[in-house]
Amino acid sequence: QVQLVESGGGLVQPGGSLRLSCAASVDRFSTYGMAWFRQAPGKQRELVAGITDNGSRYYADSVKGRFAASRDNAKNTIYLQMNSLRPEDTAVYYCNVKLRGVPYWGQGTQVTVSS
Repeated sequence: QVQLVESGGGLVQPGGSLRLSCAASVDRFSTYGMAWFRQAPGKQRELVAGITDNGSRYYADSVKGRFAASRDNAKNTIYLQMNSLRPEDTAVYYCNVKLRGVPYWGQGTQVTVSS
């Protein structure tokens, strides 16, 4: 049974920072790439950042230089450090893993950037 649990969202002022976590109950966690997506009201879910099994990272253009993905294989957890947050970063953030072609999602964590 795959379970992904996100945490760390909240309300932050523009320019502030948040760190999201995603704890994964996935066998052989270290062998899988993981990703962060987000979905704003009225918009499609979009890829934000990802980290491969060997630690390579990739980002959406809109967050490059501001967000940083990381992973701790000993804790079966990935992180998303979000700095210089903007109102347009407001969304529900989801953790994702694809196992044998099947995508799995967490329940999401709300991030609201507002003064």
